[in-house]
Amino acid sequence: MATSIFIVDDHYMVIEGIRSLLQPEKKIEWMGHAMTAASCLAFLLQEQPDVILMDVNLPDKSGIDLCREVKEKYPRISIIGLSSFNQQSFIQKMMEHGASGYVLKNATREEIVEAIEAVTAGHKFLSHEAAMTVKKNEDSKMPILTRREKEVLSLIAEGLTNHEMADKLFISTTTVDTHRKNLLEKFGVNNTAVLIRLAAKYQFI
Repeated sequence: MATSIFIVDDHYMVIEGIRSLLQPEKKIEWMGHAMTAASCLAFLLQEQPDVILMDVNLPDKSGIDLCREVKEKYPRISIIGLSSFNQQSFIQKMMEHGASGYVLKNATREEIVEAIEAVTAGHKFLSHEAAMTVKKNEDSKMPILTRREKEVLSLIAEGLTNHEMADKLFISTTTVDTHRKNLLEKFGVNNTAVLIRLAAKYQFI
């Protein structure tokens, strides 16, 4: 069964370019396009596609706000952010507002098709360049820990109390508490559960 596609973009050349790229794909059905948020919402009152390729910048409303509105009214529709902006803030806001994917306008046909197939299957998708931007920003947030902080972090993950850690490391409980507070501050969190989750994400534990 073909996946129905709709595109929202205020540049006709972009619309025609993507339509031409997808035309040979037999499993993709082109439902049309809108050049404003208002015309997109009007179209959706009549028909709902499986996937919307949605520009982040539209003349009458932010694509980010439109994404949220469409997902609230039509949660079944999968939305792929479409933009020339390869910035963490745009990617993050689109995904936070309900988009399942984010593709740059210089993406290849294969990448666009892959994005459509991924979101249709219920997965998240970022084009290669967008994914690299997200990874770069995540890596830059990785805290730098001292050797002792790493030791304390490992013991926290094991569930040891401050007193048990002090005995094991031959330091005072006050020093352990200082290390614990420093770890929370460096990771930008306020509780141990989130600290351990982030530490695992960055492979400290």
